[in-house]
Amino acid sequence: MVTKIVITCIYLSVIFYLGFKGWQSTKKSTDYMLAGRQMNPFIMAMSYGATFVSTSAIIGFGGAAGLFGFPLLWLTLATIVVGVLIAMVFFGKRTRRMGLALESHTFPELLGRRYDSKFIQGFAGGVIFLFIPVYAAAVLIGISRMMEISFGIPYDTALILISVILAGYVISGGMKAVMYTDAFQGLIMAVMMIILIISTYAMLGGVTEAHQTMTDMVNLMPAKLQKGGMIGWTQGAKFGTPLWLVIYTTIVYGVGIGVLAQPQLAVRFMTVPSDRELNRAVLYGGIFIPLMTGVAFLTGALSNAVFYKAAGKISIAVAGGNMDKIIPMYIEQMMPSWFSALFLLAMLAAGMSTLSSQYHVGGTALGRDFFERFVNVPQEKSVKITKIGVGITLLAAILWAWVLPPSIIARATAFFFGLCAASFLPIYLLGLYWKGMTKKAAKVSMVGGFTASMFWLLFVHAKEAKAIGLCKALTGMDTLVSSAAKGSWIWLLQWVDPNVVALPVSMALAIGVALITPKMNKEHLKLCWANI
Repeated sequence: MVTKIVITCIYLSVIFYLGFKGWQSTKKSTDYMLAGRQMNPFIMAMSYGATFVSTSAIIGFGGAAGLFGFPLLWLTLATIVVGVLIAMVFFGKRTRRMGLALESHTFPELLGRRYDSKFIQGFAGGVIFLFIPVYAAAVLIGISRMMEISFGIPYDTALILISVILAGYVISGGMKAVMYTDAFQGLIMAVMMIILIISTYAMLGGVTEAHQTMTDMVNLMPAKLQKGGMIGWTQGAKFGTPLWLVIYTTIVYGVGIGVLAQPQLAVRFMTVPSDRELNRAVLYGGIFIPLMTGVAFLTGALSNAVFYKAAGKISIAVAGGNMDKIIPMYIEQMMPSWFSALFLLAMLAAGMSTLSSQYHVGGTALGRDFFERFVNVPQEKSVKITKIGVGITLLAAILWAWVLPPSIIARATAFFFGLCAASFLPIYLLGLYWKGMTKKAAKVSMVGGFTASMFWLLFVHAKEAKAIGLCKALTGMDTLVSSAAKGSWIWLLQWVDPNVVALPVSMALAIGVALITPKMNKEHLKLCWANI
């Protein structure tokens, strides 16, 4: 315990020093919002990766891999192809160039100025400010659970402690402090994950033996999971069953595609001075992100074999039915004590790097995207309001972390990724590549995608619809399709992720309305494409 406390204190000292350096070099709003647009490619890539891969990925989705096994590795493939290659090469370069031409400081501001619309900027800022606390809560739960198990401190105390630490450097230092600390935290995460996967395979006798052991454990798959369609941890789920739909529509598709429209990630493309930095960042990100997610998912699945070999129980049984505790308990019970202390730092790093970015983007959504545009406050004052917005986002995340149920991390993350994709991805993509995209089409697509996503979430998707209860209150049914014949395609819709329906709706609205509405002013389009 003393070792953990000493190592944690050293780590926090470095974090506060980097936060201080960020604060020291933050002189104007561009510094606070975009790190002065002069960020080093390595720091940018590590910040992007550390923001993308948080405790929600390592603990939340790692825990989900403890239930669903190796099929989650398809999400790792998606993070490489979509989250790194497509995001940085096809979205990143044009985002940086157009953002510079339009003098945009935030993701909603980029959308608003591309379409010359205060409404688009304000609506996008409102969606982010209102819903990013749910995603932040998922990350906060992950890091707090780790502290609860590692230090034995109460969960509620851990929530407050982490939040106070984050508030210290995010509110004062802005984007520079966030990215400096992200890069340092990303390095810690990478080293710990390499040690973790090597140790896990060593405990099981090597790669081949470990995977064969998992295959042979097929008869230990819990009955509840078998009923939902699971066969085994290496075999996956039967095609078209409820759990197959959860794995591939919510986790792989929802998160894998949703990464392209994440405001806290997209804004990082605008922090580097040229395309050359983005090209270099692809290499760094292409190594870091699959290392993080691949190790987390492999370890989560293999923890079943390790636990069974040591204690005669699979992971979910050891964790008391809460999959968010699988990875923390695996680290505490199966790894050496010295590694447990260091891995706690990796989780602190993973959680704090993502939370700092979430709080920052939530604050800028309030200050820059709402007050500066709609209340017409001066730029200097909007920075102060942004800092207040960071504080409000932080408090909202704490409240969500208190009230959300167990095993929620992966679901809450997928919810925010999907909502952003449905609301923003079509107008973001088409805005970067198609001059024929119009202001009216962008408005209809954004509002339509958001509405479709929320409707499916509240009235069709079983996990959220049952928990929220609005559908039950209005119709007397848990979901609008729950009364359909069990096993029918209509009945199965309640396990289809909202984004599977909402994103195509949003894209169809964008293209359809753009084809029948007046094109945007040629001079404005010339400005948008000035650097492209």
